[in-house]
Amino acid sequence: MYLNSAPLARIAKDLVNGTLDLKKYINDVCDHLERDDQQLESFLPEPGRRERLLKEADMLQEIYPEPEDRPLLYGVLLGVKDIYQVDGFPTRGGSNLDPGALAGPEAECVRILRQEGALVLGKTATTEFAYFEPGPTRNPHNLNHTPGGSSSGSAAAVAAGFSPLTLGTQTIGSVNRPAAFCGVVGFKPSYNRINTEGLLYFSRSADHVGCFTQDMEGMILAAQVLCYNWKEISVPYTPVLGVPRGKYLEQASGEALAAFNGQLDQLSAAGYTIKEVNALDDIEKIALWHRKLIAAEIAIEHKNLYSKYAHLYRPRTREIIEEGMAVPKAELVEARRQQKELTERLETTMRDAGIDLFATPAAKGPAPEGIGATGDPAMNMPWTNAGLPTVSFPAGKAENGMPLGIQLIAPFMGDELLLSWAADAAAVFEEFQAYNL
Repeated sequence: MYLNSAPLARIAKDLVNGTLDLKKYINDVCDHLERDDQQLESFLPEPGRRERLLKEADMLQEIYPEPEDRPLLYGVLLGVKDIYQVDGFPTRGGSNLDPGALAGPEAECVRILRQEGALVLGKTATTEFAYFEPGPTRNPHNLNHTPGGSSSGSAAAVAAGFSPLTLGTQTIGSVNRPAAFCGVVGFKPSYNRINTEGLLYFSRSADHVGCFTQDMEGMILAAQVLCYNWKEISVPYTPVLGVPRGKYLEQASGEALAAFNGQLDQLSAAGYTIKEVNALDDIEKIALWHRKLIAAEIAIEHKNLYSKYAHLYRPRTREIIEEGMAVPKAELVEARRQQKELTERLETTMRDAGIDLFATPAAKGPAPEGIGATGDPAMNMPWTNAGLPTVSFPAGKAENGMPLGIQLIAPFMGDELLLSWAADAAAVFEEFQAYNL
């Protein structure tokens, strides 16, 4: 295993107050990266990475010599999925296209994080254009298993402890699934709660900026910086959790369902109320419309590039672009209407049933063996389609020792409540795991 502790909240605090020396931190991480990432391949290679970071550290120290003046993420080393534009770095999107054809202004979320003092450790590996053609990254828990996709490098980099915070994206399940596979926290906010400008878009109606950390406290810190109009809140009660029993949940493997029922038992023992609800029994229809939506929109995004460079695209990516070209405009309009209807329907279900959050497995099972595929995003897809905020975090292990996660979902724009409640829920599993060591 290639696992190391790197909780964002503690590292950020120690860098701000000077308990952790910035240059020592950079050198230690670069040593770690040079030693272990040859096996994991979570980051794209960068000659002179250490020297660049040390120069950037000099500039940061010159701007903020006094701890009390330092921003929240002073010196934190950030990993950025290689479908974001980052000044000073080529953007390839996991593809064979010339970066010059993909260049653009720096992503707004990267600019915000840099403004808060973060230093870009590097670009993280991704599947081709955030779809299903896998990159080279391996799972830090077991090199013979996928880390998930499409934010494969970002999830693996956090699990390995290279970077305490990384950026990913989710169009189907590309944050919550790899987070579950790699045993880290993955947060996908409400649609457009984090600015997506500067992204190589897959589907503008479904793309979400997402984040990975090892700790819930750190995820709240990242969300505070990145989410539009974030408000500090306190949660006055333990949430009621809704479980969407039926066709949606039955997509999960027997092992995942058994583990999920055990997770619910642990939450119930800790005082959570669990309610079974009828939801998502039309999951096949939702999946069909989501597929039409994202296929049509990736075809729109790549229209000019694909006309020039089709021969450079890999087979799965070519397939969905060509499929999208054949989607009639009327069906794209209907797919967008179906999105809004699903959001309203899920929120109505929550209100009528008196539940605060949905709870589900974060993936259909543990990370599959092999790196030729990235796993199935079925447990994440409907929530992404509806634009609802989701978070997944570790909640046990499979029989083969690979991580299993649980996923919580809140109503639209309920991100603050979601992460506050999730922090309490994650603590239940930490206490249980510590008790059973």
